[in-house]
Amino acid sequence: MLLMRRILAAVSIALCALVMPASAQEPVTVFAAASLKNALDAINESWSQEEGRTATISYAGSSALARQIEEGAPADLFISADLDWMAYLSERALIDTQSERRLLGNRIVLVAPADATTELSIAPGFDLAGALGDGRLAMANVDAVPAGRYGKAALETLGVWDSVADKVAQAENVRAALQLVALGEAPLGIVYQTDATAEPDVRVVGTFPEDSHDPIVYPAALTTGGANTDAAAFLDYLQGGAARAIFEEQGFTVLAGD
Repeated sequence: MLLMRRILAAVSIALCALVMPASAQEPVTVFAAASLKNALDAINESWSQEEGRTATISYAGSSALARQIEEGAPADLFISADLDWMAYLSERALIDTQSERRLLGNRIVLVAPADATTELSIAPGFDLAGALGDGRLAMANVDAVPAGRYGKAALETLGVWDSVADKVAQAENVRAALQLVALGEAPLGIVYQTDATAEPDVRVVGTFPEDSHDPIVYPAALTTGGANTDAAAFLDYLQGGAARAIFEEQGFTVLAGD
């Protein structure tokens, strides 16, 4: 009788394992641009409360994340701060192109420490170098990180890049650049509008014209190497009403969803 109970228990456990999706036992692994941290952390908490599922989210510059995925890092979902790094992975067949969504838009702004008195009007030829004085301009890496590339492009369009190129303090991602300004280590910095919204220790000096750089678009897509079926559900959730409210509260423009 005892043996029969043990056999029935073992069969019951095996059947449960077959019925329960493997993905339900593991959180979705998301690689996301650093500028999304506040919004995605809140959305992940909302998803967990509503759906009982969770995501583990790694934040960094889009360039670093894309290269990690290329090198085999396990990610189920990638959210980039520009189209170029999504295309980089797509060209290497590492992204499920059918799942790709243009999720969000953003703006870039010039910020100063919250207690600074700096005033500048962002326009062609504006005296950014003079405003910096002996200080540095905090930016994300201008050759690889989207925020840095957008910022450099805007300064080139406005004709002031050459005057400040040797004053730039480049950070590994936009949140690191934001912290340089928030801590008073740089008098000015170029970050996303949403970063400025999330950081009380900085204030916006001015907003760069949208036509001074390529449109800022955040695409999201499943990876071809991801095995967690909950990743598609999380991507869908990112386009739903609850996520929209959080994104908009953080200052993003929502491009996809209901």
